Amino acid sequence: MFRALSRARMILPVVAFCVAYAVLAMFVTNSYHQLTLTLVAVWAIFGLSWNLLSGMTGLISFGHAAFFGLGAYTVALLFVKLGLTPWAGIPVAAVLGGLAGLLIGLPTFRLRGHYFALAMLAYPLALLNVFLWLGHQEVSLPLIRERGWAYMQFTDQRVYILLAIGLLLATMIAMRVVERSRYGLALTAIKQNEAAAEAVGIDTRRLKLITITASGAVAGMIGGFHAVILLVVTPEAVFGMLISAQALTVAMFGGVGTVWGPVIGAVVLIPLGETLHAQFGAVLPGIQGVVFGVAIVAVILLAPEGVYWKVADLLRNRRGTRAATPAAAVTASAGTVALGEHAPARTPVGPGAPAILQAEGVSRAFGGVKAVQEVSFSVRQGEILGIIGPNGAGKTTLFNLLNGFVRPDAGRVLLDGRDVTGLPPNRLCRLGVGRTFQVVRPFARMSVADNVMSGAQAADSIDEARALARAAMERVGLGGLIDERAGTLSNLDLRLMELARALAGGPRLLLLDETFAGLGGPEVEKLLGVIRGIAAEGVTVVIIEHTLHAMVRLVDRFVVLDHGAVLAEGLPEEVTANPAVIEAYLGSKWSARAGD
Repeated sequence: MFRALSRARMILPVVAFCVAYAVLAMFVTNSYHQLTLTLVAVWAIFGLSWNLLSGMTGLISFGHAAFFGLGAYTVALLFVKLGLTPWAGIPVAAVLGGLAGLLIGLPTFRLRGHYFALAMLAYPLALLNVFLWLGHQEVSLPLIRERGWAYMQFTDQRVYILLAIGLLLATMIAMRVVERSRYGLALTAIKQNEAAAEAVGIDTRRLKLITITASGAVAGMIGGFHAVILLVVTPEAVFGMLISAQALTVAMFGGVGTVWGPVIGAVVLIPLGETLHAQFGAVLPGIQGVVFGVAIVAVILLAPEGVYWKVADLLRNRRGTRAATPAAAVTASAGTVALGEHAPARTPVGPGAPAILQAEGVSRAFGGVKAVQEVSFSVRQGEILGIIGPNGAGKTTLFNLLNGFVRPDAGRVLLDGRDVTGLPPNRLCRLGVGRTFQVVRPFARMSVADNVMSGAQAADSIDEARALARAAMERVGLGGLIDERAGTLSNLDLRLMELARALAGGPRLLLLDETFAGLGGPEVEKLLGVIRGIAAEGVTVVIIEHTLHAMVRLVDRFVVLDHGAVLAEGLPEEVTANPAVIEAYLGSKWSARAGD
């Protein structure tokens, strides 16, 4: 019953909007205004296709016109050359758009940041020149006088509006389902931190390929429909820079990462652009491009996250929903973090305990710099192992070698005696290896529960993922903050949230990268209690940390790195009294303290 109500609450606003839009369209008799209403839905769908890839994964695409243009030319050429009706041509355009997305994604996802964005820009420009070279400077769809409906041609232009609204309704519902699914949560995890997403078991490359395929299919479909509306296709009109810019602009103006954002952007910008073009196009050519440029500048200055998020924040403030201050957030967690401090006492791990993880002669160089040099050590099942060393000692590189983010030049990594050298992080996660990162990058507008759910990749359903996330939050003391927005959390609670995300995957071995970074003394004490509690439950912990006074009270053994090599290994009291360690890392202040 609850699930049915939740789905109804998710879909009903979309249905209500589309029905209201259709009713409005029925009273419009001016043909130009009818075309504008159709184009609003077209560009909203195109913006949603861009939003699926770029808004939900954070991979900015400047080349979505490639899929749009392929769809338009597919429908037009199939109609002109083979006499195939657009009713069949548009599904073919969607398939070709999806295939194009897959083929483009295979090489392009090897790139990151602005390199990815620039590479995507090259595809529509290349296709524009290809179609010019093929001689398709202009393809006109023939008018069918008899049985025009069989070729998607209607005398009443309002039929096109209804068809466009139907496509918009289907696309919006599909996007809403994606938003609330495990697939959508995984995309959000990629957006907030792709490395962390890999570490919690998400096969990011496969997921991105699926996403660009789906995004390309939607763009190809609506590009084909656009050709039917205008009855003419030219390379500049479907592959040009303005086409990709419109998809990006309507999404950014309305709100990136939300279903309603592209719709809001299209409803506001398309009528404005079309009206100005009709009034001043002859005097000021390219006035539509000016409109989109001004819209981008305005949204950057006034609502950087888009109109949707700006309005949502204003409504939230009006209702008196006040974000918790950092001090309040710490207080909220403090009562439950204490649970970790009262965890059952750990039984010391003896030297005969089986090894869960082993590094054997692991080495890695970057250019001429040897970051890790023939490092060998083992982690016993159930123990807490600390890895320390001065800055530049190779600690994080070693973690990346153990966790699959970097492949060693030499040596191997064993998990339960099995060689896992070179396995990607998502595979290692499924084998029971979890990890946190030094820099916490939450999705600020999502709830704590949704942030943690991205780590529950072992779950078979969204309900099981939600249960695993709730249990993980209770384990670290965030049970009282489940519905809070991550953007309101203190540094301590953000650290606990990342720890819960790693625990939601059910790891047997947990790699913690500078978990105490940025925390004060009382906060460190609370987090120490949580980690002890996790270890008392049988989870093996390996931790990198600079806060030595906390580490000596937490770990069972130390491994000390210096210049990428193992300098010392042993019990805390042995390592902190080792003259070589004191000279290389601890310094004279610790040496004097140790001598007292």
